[in-house]
Amino acid sequence: MLRNKDLLGLREMTADEINLILDTAASMKEIIRRDIKKVPTLRGKSMVTLFYEPSTRTRTSFELAGKYLSADTTSIAVATSSVAKGESLIDTGRTIEAMGTDVIVIRHSAAGAPHLLARNVKSRVVNAGDGMHEHPTQGLLDMFTMREKKGDLANLKVAIIGDIMHSRVARSNIWGLIKFGAEIRIAGPSTLIPAEVEKMGVRVFNSVEEAVKGVDVINVLRVQKERQKKGLLPSMDEYARLYGLNKKRVALAKPDALIMHPGPMNRGIEIDAETYGMSQSVIDEQVTNGVAVRMAILYLLMGGRSNEAVN
Repeated sequence: MLRNKDLLGLREMTADEINLILDTAASMKEIIRRDIKKVPTLRGKSMVTLFYEPSTRTRTSFELAGKYLSADTTSIAVATSSVAKGESLIDTGRTIEAMGTDVIVIRHSAAGAPHLLARNVKSRVVNAGDGMHEHPTQGLLDMFTMREKKGDLANLKVAIIGDIMHSRVARSNIWGLIKFGAEIRIAGPSTLIPAEVEKMGVRVFNSVEEAVKGVDVINVLRVQKERQKKGLLPSMDEYARLYGLNKKRVALAKPDALIMHPGPMNRGIEIDAETYGMSQSVIDEQVTNGVAVRMAILYLLMGGRSNEAVN
């Protein structure tokens, strides 16, 4: 089982805990393939999604994950909730908890917000992305996709390309993958590479061509325009020319290298349409795997019994 009541980040998780989630997600994916996507595993349990930032994939997949497992799910629109009247995060969390909620899934622009909430409520808290800190469930679904396609995470060479500085996805991928002995390479504009990032155990490359040479996986990050400060990038056209993924750059990786992207994509900037459509692209499958991984997390946090998982 998981050691903590909450899932807040991959940095503090063990390899065994990550493997438990990935193993459980494999059985959950079988449910998604069924004509009737419903099991009674979490009947009587409840989940609330509390998103202070926009989301399509993460929020929807969490809600579907809960419904496929028969949990009761509710979504709070922060803009039309008491948050707009000045209610604090802690008070909002305690209000939700007082309604009998078992799990609160939170996305917030402030790093550490899920941790603050977790310390102040008895409900289980899942971090769905906090500022530029972590996005653990995206990291887990990326790792699940890699393991499913490559068989093992150990000894993989993974290139993470793009806006590393603002990317919580990059941080969760790094913290998770290094626990299994993967080699992590990063590349992007020098203005978007965090200082002393090598201390995380990654190798920094000056060009995309160098970073992707001979790798097993290319994970392309979204340019986070909403977090950018002026002067960090020349122009989107220049970014696409220097750092965008295309077939020529993919050809430098291993022939069966996976092409990944957490979404949403800025098409023609981070990745061109032709590359997105290549046979090695698993971008759409990442979305499916996101539901399976989040089903596994809810199942493990809410105490589902193993013999109920896929029945």
